Amino acid sequence: MTRLAHVCIETQDLEKTEAFYHKLGLRRQFDFENKDGLLVGFYLAFENESFVEVILNRKPQSEGVIKHFAIETDDIDQARALAIEGGIEVSEKKFSGDRLWMFTCHDPNGIFIEVMQYTDESMQRTGGVCEVDYIP
Repeated sequence: MTRLAHVCIETQDLEKTEAFYHKLGLRRQFDFENKDGLLVGFYLAFENESFVEVILNRKPQSEGVIKHFAIETDDIDQARALAIEGGIEVSEKKFSGDRLWMFTCHDPNGIFIEVMQYTDESMQRTGGVCEVDYIP
């Protein structure tokens, strides 16, 4: 295994969802159309051939709900400024327990997104144990 290829999300509004992710710097790579020529989804591309697949579903299901996903950036301040400039409500930038910089937001479908910048000390690179305030 080399990396995550894509995450698929459902939406009731393709245009609104594309506009949101465009503000975070993703671009539309290709479309899905049904045999009637109706746009039913598309792939949004990161710079490294990772994608968010967006599928139209007028009646979203609750099965398989995505808790969150994370987007990596190499400039957390620029990414946050770009999101704010685009009108996206974002959290404050913080240094997390796993030793990375991050901020969070929600897409138009309510999906929680972490935008993160790794450091040389980030546990994603060094390993270790990250203590969290979480009770399942």
